[in-house]
Amino acid sequence: MPKSVDSQELSGAQQYLPPRLDLTSLQRAASGCRGCTLYQDATSTVFGRGDTGAPLMLVGEQPGDQEDQAGQPFVGPAGRLLQRALAEAEVDAKMTYQTNAVKHFRFKRVGKRRIHEKPGRTEVVACRPWLIAEIEVVRPHVVLCLGATAAQSLLGSTFRVTAHRGEVLPLPGALHLQLQPEPVLMATVHPSALLRDRSEHRQENYQSFVEDLRRAFAAGGRMFQGAHHG
Repeated sequence: MPKSVDSQELSGAQQYLPPRLDLTSLQRAASGCRGCTLYQDATSTVFGRGDTGAPLMLVGEQPGDQEDQAGQPFVGPAGRLLQRALAEAEVDAKMTYQTNAVKHFRFKRVGKRRIHEKPGRTEVVACRPWLIAEIEVVRPHVVLCLGATAAQSLLGSTFRVTAHRGEVLPLPGALHLQLQPEPVLMATVHPSALLRDRSEHRQENYQSFVEDLRRAFAAGGRMFQGAHHG
């Protein structure tokens, strides 16, 4: 069982949360967030996409270059792979809420290009109140973390996707979410890792990702049935 997130880390963007929690208010408030320095160079605040009540929430690391330009999550190469994998898993994208642990693009400039840089722990912790608020508003049955950054945002910095991939995990009590039924967490790889995969097992690894999506969506369905027949 992974170590739970430290409750003393829960801070950062909390002061920017609106008094009323709904997706429209959250997105508007997030556009003015100054909880870390990433807003200074980013083009836009990239908030989540989807509807309240989506049974499956997908959480990535951060927006990439194309997402930053478009102001929408998962529209770049990794996002296109994710949408294809969802279709192969027979998961309707309209049944998902897609977001990131960090809402601004962290990058370094190389000539005219903006090269992705992994967000630091400071940025992840600073941005976490937005993600927690999204979970509270959307009320998903399953939160599927795509990659280590997303998983560690909710499960603590010692969490390893390789050790717990595919496991159904409870929400850490330190997050203080008051939801019934309470969502569960699962973790898998980020689709960008599949794009970088040049091994002979590339297709097999992709199919494992598709199966993770299918399994997470099925777990959400079981939770829904249990909540209505318990």
